[in-house]
Amino acid sequence: MEPRWSKNVCMGVLWSGCLLSVIFVTGPACAITIYADSEVIVQNGTTAVLRCTFDSSEVVTKATSVSWTFQSNQPDSQYYSAPYVILYFSDGKAYPGQEEFKHRVQFVGDINKKDASIQLSPAQFSDNGTFFCDVKNPPDVSGTQGRTELRVVQKESLPQTNTKIVILAVCGALILLIAVAIAACFAVRVIQNRHDYEGAR
Repeated sequence: MEPRWSKNVCMGVLWSGCLLSVIFVTGPACAITIYADSEVIVQNGTTAVLRCTFDSSEVVTKATSVSWTFQSNQPDSQYYSAPYVILYFSDGKAYPGQEEFKHRVQFVGDINKKDASIQLSPAQFSDNGTFFCDVKNPPDVSGTQGRTELRVVQKESLPQTNTKIVILAVCGALILLIAVAIAACFAVRVIQNRHDYEGAR
């Protein structure tokens, strides 16, 4: 007669093998990483580009989808209480959502290059709020949404660009160097004149 403990060991090994097989075959849901600018500032009436890219270990297919939603930061807006879908991209086509954005939002990314960016034109003051970018690339379906705070401002409120700041800094430095050179030349001439005067005596 076969020992009882032998049967228990065999059953334990069998169940362990089955469990490992299930884990390796099904596996955990893969994660997708989404990137977006934290803040975008644009002038009222111009075009706002909201960038969104993603990393996925899976190949991009027709099943890859993108959802852009918007939540206003203005309490009197209909989009204040919760995010609303403004654009959905699937099977190579973009489908605008809410009427407020229907004729102003456009998909400008390249899904095959893992780019899910959109543009909003013209940007309006009512667009102030948070835009969320969510990408699904089965089986990569879990991940944190990209989020961008959009600030639509008047032209006078736009921050100076880095280029302008650099140009002003360079011009200031040149003026300072010229002033130092003039002062140095003047000092040299005064000293030279003093030596000539003392030599003549």
